[in-house]
Amino acid sequence: MMDLNDMLYFAEVVERGGFASAGRALGIPKSRLSRRVAELEARLGVRLLQRTTRKLSLTQVGEAYLRHCQAMRDAALAAADTVAEVQTEPRGTIRVSCPVTLAQTVLGELMPQFLQRCPLVHVEMQVTNRPVNLVEEGIDVALRVRPSLEDSGSMVVKRLDVARQILVASPELLERRLAEVSRTTPAFAAALRGYRTAVHDGDLPTAEGLVAWLGGQPQVAAAVRRGAGVKGDLDHFGAFGFLQGLLTVLRDGGHPGLLLILDEVETLQRARADSRDKALNALRQLIDEVDAGRFPGLYLLITGTPAFYDGPQGAQRLAPLAQRLATDFTTDARFDNPRAVQLRLTGFTPATLVELGMKVRDIFAADAADPARVTAVVDDRYLAELASRLTGRLGGQVGVAPRLFLKKLVGDVLDRVDQFADFDPRRDYALTVGASELTEVERNAASAADVPLELPDDPA
Repeated sequence: MMDLNDMLYFAEVVERGGFASAGRALGIPKSRLSRRVAELEARLGVRLLQRTTRKLSLTQVGEAYLRHCQAMRDAALAAADTVAEVQTEPRGTIRVSCPVTLAQTVLGELMPQFLQRCPLVHVEMQVTNRPVNLVEEGIDVALRVRPSLEDSGSMVVKRLDVARQILVASPELLERRLAEVSRTTPAFAAALRGYRTAVHDGDLPTAEGLVAWLGGQPQVAAAVRRGAGVKGDLDHFGAFGFLQGLLTVLRDGGHPGLLLILDEVETLQRARADSRDKALNALRQLIDEVDAGRFPGLYLLITGTPAFYDGPQGAQRLAPLAQRLATDFTTDARFDNPRAVQLRLTGFTPATLVELGMKVRDIFAADAADPARVTAVVDDRYLAELASRLTGRLGGQVGVAPRLFLKKLVGDVLDRVDQFADFDPRRDYALTVGASELTEVERNAASAADVPLELPDDPA
């Protein structure tokens, strides 16, 4: 096998003009260096150097071989520089796996801070409660909550923090609290009991698995479900029962109720006909159950486009659902009944778009390092200027501007004002809108703005 060190030695001997100077530079005795080069020539079966008592000279093949040796050395040095650069400033992609609860709590606060400190690092998150094989799934870092460190011969395991858990519900109190829940949704109560037992015993993997099962996640380990006395996955029939149980627990805890939002139901129109009909009927059943008082304390909000409520592929496809949602919008919009089953949402105007920006700015400023500076630099007048410029890029169509307006306002303006004391958006920020960041609707609006108008010549 070729020893790459010999190639380095050969290049150093030639560039330094002899074995003695090369040996001093490399810290190797002259005799050993001479022997290594001779062994290299013997392995190659050619003479690379012509040796005399006064100087060394390259043979023709030695000149060609030297170029490759130098390239090999330069590549090795460049590789070392790359590693050193990464060690100086972290960069690249890191894949992280962690449980759902940890991602929603601890990492939700720490990850933005980490990305701000390491802007050249791209983090790919795998949020799951199932066991993960780090090697097979290409995971660099796995965060786990465990009662004790697990020894691994091939993995580096380090304790990051210690969390104290305090159990404040006795079994007797828990059973009294769950008595009503058990009558209507025994599986939900069983899962809560199993969770309480797992936390008490320090069995955090089981506790996390039961939380995942209650949240409707598939592929929860059979041992976790078996230990709590629950079976299968949570389907939409069980979900109604669990919703009842959840409302009972919330009510028992002093909460007035729960707001449930079914967003963008117009996507049902793109489903297969059989799936769409089943979903529409399930929506009708849910509305009837709420109206019948099965879910006390539940406020149900359904959002969708006019096409879903009035079009042939939406609510109108199921007559009972259309009847329940029917609302007369032929009257003056100023006198719409806020207690009606449907509410008409009027489109954005330039004024309401600026008002939205003001509310977002004030919410952002509440947690900023210098709230007064945020509201002073990004004042109402600047918000109106930004809204006007962005709307102009979208052909003046205010109705399609809110998403991109908020994205630019928070990501390009507010974040920078908060992080850089000398940043002034009027001086330091120029609005740009790239095609890659636009939705199809926004792209069509922007394209319309770029169409030149051909006006007839003035006959005068």
